[in-house]
Amino acid sequence: MITLSGMTLDELEKLTESMKATKFRAKQIHNWIYAKSVSSVDEMTNLSKDFRERLKQIAKVTDTKIKTKQVSSDGTIKYLVEYPDGECVETVLMRFDNRANLTACVSSQVGCAVNCSFCATGKGGFKRNLTSSEIIEQVLTIQRDTGLKVTNIVFMGQGEPLLNLDNVLNALDIFNNDFQIGARRITISTSGIIPGILKLADLQLQSTLAISLHAPNHELRKEIMPIENRYPLTELKKALINYIEKTGRRITIEYILIHGFNDTVSVAKELAYFLKDLKCNINLIPYNSVKENDYKKPSNGDIMKFKYLLEHSGKKVTVRLERGADIDAACGQLRGRYNNE
Repeated sequence: MITLSGMTLDELEKLTESMKATKFRAKQIHNWIYAKSVSSVDEMTNLSKDFRERLKQIAKVTDTKIKTKQVSSDGTIKYLVEYPDGECVETVLMRFDNRANLTACVSSQVGCAVNCSFCATGKGGFKRNLTSSEIIEQVLTIQRDTGLKVTNIVFMGQGEPLLNLDNVLNALDIFNNDFQIGARRITISTSGIIPGILKLADLQLQSTLAISLHAPNHELRKEIMPIENRYPLTELKKALINYIEKTGRRITIEYILIHGFNDTVSVAKELAYFLKDLKCNINLIPYNSVKENDYKKPSNGDIMKFKYLLEHSGKKVTVRLERGADIDAACGQLRGRYNNE
């Protein structure tokens, strides 16, 4: 049985051709899937009943289910999405009162092998990569359930996108061409997988690259991010300079602030020095609690002091607005396991 979600227009045209139907039928199906977010062939009411019956014999729209759904007091919605093999990931819809944007935070892997100490995802280990269709299904699931149109995509859910780069790039193409979401509305976040960063630089994509940095030196970073031992900061910085030179794009530095660990005045000054020759914006993320560790969030005063010191170096610095913490949907809290819901 063919699954229609995740198919491109070209693929749908080949399907309708095999059914002795016109390319126009493929365009109709494509519109129903990506513009109207239907979940069944029966909802494609401008197709003849006979054609729908024939299509249903060989295809279905989706094979993905919502296992659980939680709604935060701030309007954030977290979905536990289940795939046919029984594996699950979490995907999050974030909306902000003063913005028209609807942002989907999507997962790229079931589990994660990077295992940063502050993040819940890696605690269960790595299971498998998601296919591009499975990534696409997360956004379609949101749109089907809410009736809303996602405008922005961030690859900041479960998994390391650059360790599943081919499927992430295929999904990105579909978000661009089929969902009509502009590349500059898509952000790919990585813990610093250098081969993937080099490939993105060569492709010269217009999407935003975000780097989960979280420390300004090797010794501090390896305490919370084991990936630092494989791809150390000195080499990562070279890859980032190469990326900026080739793409002309400004990168985003993500920095989780952990009380008493990486939020001090001396660390802020060291971070400012490390970033001084990088074309970047800095996004500070106050730590969100994960039960597997005893890290603490800094005080508001310490957060603002850290922000001021970085701004004094000439960088644009923002503090990420916490969304969905009451349903464990904030940065670093996604698990993807039903027994945690």
